[in-house]
Amino acid sequence: MSDEQKNQNLAVLAPEPKPPRAPTLYFIVAIKLFKGLAALLFALGAYSLSDNDLPADFQKLLAFLHIDPEKRFFLDIADRLSEITASNLYWVTALSIVYGLFMMLQAVGLIFRVSWAVWLVILESGFFIPIEVFELIRRHVPSPDHPQLLPHPKIGILVVLIVNVMIVWYLFKNRDRIIKHHQHH
Repeated sequence: MSDEQKNQNLAVLAPEPKPPRAPTLYFIVAIKLFKGLAALLFALGAYSLSDNDLPADFQKLLAFLHIDPEKRFFLDIADRLSEITASNLYWVTALSIVYGLFMMLQAVGLIFRVSWAVWLVILESGFFIPIEVFELIRRHVPSPDHPQLLPHPKIGILVVLIVNVMIVWYLFKNRDRIIKHHQHH
């Protein structure tokens, strides 16, 4: 066997080179996995509540936490809970499962660095950017009757917008570097 034939045989046996490390990609995968798991857990919670008396359960929770149920905020929540039907919860469950599985599909695709997953994440994240910009521009004054989680409600939207823009930018800019290209001989 000639040296040239040996080199060709070794080239066939040589493992495919590993793509370079991409810590930002791993962060995006972690976000997608977290969102997928959270959506699936939310679906499980919604499904488990579908046959409950939600206003009564809410009253029990308030009593357990020693919170005055007669405050306007909690009365409003109780009124809203009485409007939720089992059918509504089944729809929430189904949509949460679909969304959770979609997030997991994106994460797994990114883990294996396949091109369709990169484009799927770019399109999905890019889809929400105009909506988030609209929500930032839209005039919305916080109501003193309903306390906010953040000092200003638009801070959360701004953070999500920044993260989505960064994800789209990073994946688009680095798509050729992070996609695993299969070489066929």
